[in-house]
Amino acid sequence: MPAAEITIGEELVRALINEQRPDLSDRPVSLLANGWDNMMFRLGDDLTVRLPRRAAAVPLIQHEQRWLPQIAIGLPVAIPVPVHSGSAGCGYPWPWSICPWMVGSIAAATDFDANTVARQLGEFLTALHRGAPDDAPVNEFRGVPLADRDKITQDRLGKLVDHVDTVRAKRVWNDLRETGRWHKAPVWLHGDLHPANILVDRRGLSGVIDFGDITSGDPATDLAVGWMLFNQAERQVFRAALGDVDHNTWRRAKAWALALSLAYIAGSADNPLIMGIGKRTLAAVLDDYS
Repeated sequence: MPAAEITIGEELVRALINEQRPDLSDRPVSLLANGWDNMMFRLGDDLTVRLPRRAAAVPLIQHEQRWLPQIAIGLPVAIPVPVHSGSAGCGYPWPWSICPWMVGSIAAATDFDANTVARQLGEFLTALHRGAPDDAPVNEFRGVPLADRDKITQDRLGKLVDHVDTVRAKRVWNDLRETGRWHKAPVWLHGDLHPANILVDRRGLSGVIDFGDITSGDPATDLAVGWMLFNQAERQVFRAALGDVDHNTWRRAKAWALALSLAYIAGSADNPLIMGIGKRTLAAVLDDYS
């Protein structure tokens, strides 16, 4: 992971809460996660605190603060809409958020009823993938034409020859990247939809988290999750729940799954969870292509 650019500990979190939300100052604070972009702290039983750990993550949390209240309307599953948008203070230079505690465990490390989650996730994405406004956040790495991802994907294939079947993966990528483009109006995208950002419980899908990469564009980027989470039969349940997904969109989704799998493998030497997602996804794409 990239190095943190600022030291964030429980003492700082307590200071920010005391300054900006004194009504919550009696709640216990404990470290929850140290992520790629943000640190997360538990705040009592029903809240979390989310703070950027590097400057590049600041626009991402601002996007969440601005757009999630609108996007949440009409979604069938909970998302972490901020209940407080914090500002710089106590020596901390950036905006930060207090969000609801999301019930469930990450799908990447939990057993779940795959057919139920496939159907529910398809219904969630159908609701999310509605027309986005012209001023939606721009993300040059998500929702874009496959041609825009070709160079970096080819570069990763060249660097991963000792780790994956790059000959086969390159053959599949070179075919899928030629699929027809998305020509409809851009839709809202989660932008970083993988099994560590999907929550499940005994009822199935319980939440979707980490919308920092939210953007608009081709929904195929999000649909790549079908190869990250499901086998071939379950993936058909997922596709059916999405409604009218045309042949080219489904092929682009498979291409995105391949490209993202290589990104996960290439960038997770210190994160076995993400490495595992990358390897399983690549295997699913290659198996599905044969």
